[in-house]
Amino acid sequence: MTAANNSGSPFWRFSLRFYREPAVADACIALQEEAGIDVNLLLFLLWHATRARVLSKKEVEELETAIAPWRDATVIPLRGVRRALKSPPDLVTRPAAEQFRTKIKAAELEAERLQQEAMYALAQVRPFGEAGSPEEAARTSIAAYQTMCQKQFSQRAVETLLAAFKRLEHKE
Repeated sequence: MTAANNSGSPFWRFSLRFYREPAVADACIALQEEAGIDVNLLLFLLWHATRARVLSKKEVEELETAIAPWRDATVIPLRGVRRALKSPPDLVTRPAAEQFRTKIKAAELEAERLQQEAMYALAQVRPFGEAGSPEEAARTSIAAYQTMCQKQFSQRAVETLLAAFKRLEHKE
């Protein structure tokens, strides 16, 4: 998620800013690899938290159900191809394979952007709960996501994200 494009929904723009914060990308990837989380869903929870909005476990489950078909049909396969091309078969020259990998990476990013725009549209018709503060909303929503996943999230990765969230909140 490294596009410099600042068009799109407020959610997309938040995601681009947040993902560029120090250590955020590594923490997100760690959670994705270790707990199977959808980084876009995690970013959605954090974006709502900036407005002290909190999602319950049931709301996270409903959102996961809505986005899973797109993610599974587009984002995950594109990610798999991009990763496979880090060590491409010998049939194609390395420069040609890298050029193709760059195109796949752009398509993966576009698939993620489209997912986020759809998530943003879904959020416009749903009221979510309120928390006392953005940080409380972030912690509560991440906990709801963890409960839904039925997997332990790396506390180190979560704390890294929450620290970056707090820093970004103070920059705004």
